[in-house]
Amino acid sequence: MWCGFGKSSATFAVTCLITASVVVADTGFAAPQRSYTPEQFRAVLRGFGYNVKVTNGALTDEETKKAIREFQTGYKLKPVDGIAGPKTQAYAANIVQILHTNLNAVVKPNPPLPRDHFYGSRTEAVVKEYQKKYQLQETGIANLALRQKLNEEAKTVFSQPTATPSPTPTSKPTAKPTAKPTAKPTAKPTAKPMATPTATPTATPTATPTATPTATPTATPMATPTATPMATPMATPMATPTP
Repeated sequence: MWCGFGKSSATFAVTCLITASVVVADTGFAAPQRSYTPEQFRAVLRGFGYNVKVTNGALTDEETKKAIREFQTGYKLKPVDGIAGPKTQAYAANIVQILHTNLNAVVKPNPPLPRDHFYGSRTEAVVKEYQKKYQLQETGIANLALRQKLNEEAKTVFSQPTATPSPTPTSKPTAKPTAKPTAKPTAKPTAKPMATPTATPTATPTATPTATPTATPTATPMATPTATPMATPMATPMATPTP
């Protein structure tokens, strides 16, 4: 059943999930939660299209055992014994998780389906949304044909987001910051500082100190000492000895 006929467990996981990262996330998440109550496991079988009634009695009635054998045969699980052992439950858990992943990608329910392994009322409701979209009978059952179609659509959806986000962040930040900062800082600082300091300091200090010190000291010392010593000694000795 569903893209896993004739394949081993590992191959099934790689084939049916959308990307390698989904494979790792889903199988890792499901590992500790692969046990079901009888009612939960019957709900999974019914959700996959097997003919069982959802009750909580032991999984030993012939109707349920027949459905389990069909499931085991479809996925080549050994032994085909009609018993829901760990390996059978693990396969069922992975299929439900893949179904939830694909429905979230294609139908985009709000809130999204949880990444668990249960086929509950929310799963049925979202499957009905998908069936309504394609004008299928709204049963809420994700049989083999529906899951294969859904898987192909999910592959397309998962391949699109890679190209879409790239153009938006690249163009906006580049254009705005480049033009504004370059023009404003260059014009203002250059004109003001060069005109003001050059004219004021040059004229004032040059004229004042040069004229004042030169005229005052030169005239005063040279006139006083020259006239006084030369007149007094020449007149006194020549007048006394003549009478």
